[in-house]
Amino acid sequence: MTNKYEAAFVFSVAGGDEAVAALNTKFNDLIAKNGTVEGVDDWGKRKLAYLINDEAEGYYTFITFESEPDFPAELERIAGITDGVLRVMVIKK
Repeated sequence: MTNKYEAAFVFSVAGGDEAVAALNTKFNDLIAKNGTVEGVDDWGKRKLAYLINDEAEGYYTFITFESEPDFPAELERIAGITDGVLRVMVIKK
C-alpha cells in the first residue's frame, strides 16, 4: 500500500548554486529510488522569515511523491543529517 506525500526542503545557499543543485538532485534521486515522484516545484531563493544557522536566505523545493508509509521518516532522518539542509518537512496528502 502506498500513500501520497509532499516534502518541503529549504537548502542553504551559502555553498552556491552548485551545492543547491547537488542537494536537489540527491533528494530527487532518493525519492525516485524509494517511490514515484509526481511533481517538483522549485520556488528558488527566498528570504527566510527568521535566521536559521545565521543565514537569511534559503532555496525552497517542494516534491510531491508516492511511497510506502515507512519511507517519509527515513527521508526526514537523512535530510536531518545532511549538511546544507536547513529545514525539511514531509506531510501526508
